[in-house]
Amino acid sequence: MDDPATEIRTFYSIREIREMVEAEISQHKALLDDYSQWLGTLLRSPESSKNPEWTKKVSELQKVLRTSGRKGGKKEEKPAYSSEWVTFKDLMLCADEFGEVEIIFEAVEELKGKLEKLEKAKNSLAELERYGFGKNVVYVTYIHEGVPEKIAVKPKKTMEGEEKFRFVADFSVMKQI
Repeated sequence: MDDPATEIRTFYSIREIREMVEAEISQHKALLDDYSQWLGTLLRSPESSKNPEWTKKVSELQKVLRTSGRKGGKKEEKPAYSSEWVTFKDLMLCADEFGEVEIIFEAVEELKGKLEKLEKAKNSLAELERYGFGKNVVYVTYIHEGVPEKIAVKPKKTMEGEEKFRFVADFSVMKQI
């Protein structure tokens, strides 16, 4: 999860790429589970069950997050939520008790979207692997936010016609008298 947002990595098999994606899926599922439990704890708290306003905000937030960013495949500007958010330079701050719930909901939805992309990439890689794609090739892979998006395939350099790696050393030993 501490990977750079955009990177290019070289792999020597489709299996290597698939294993990297499976590791990302595992990490994201664990994080999603943690956040979901945290959210569940907040929503089941005694304060939330006594406050009808809180319940109304939760249902509104769920609707907004599930529908935002899915129109035409383009992410739209984040909608203004019902909590009191204040802009400070490039950050949003909230002192409302509901702010914590909002950011957890948003993180959960983001993780679900990323897991969906990772699963699709994994399935595509499994198909390529099943077809036996790319024997004796190198995969230069463009990875955006942990998800492989593009793969350039190039042949592995063969040793024929090229000088093989050799270790050559001459040793001299002086005889001491």
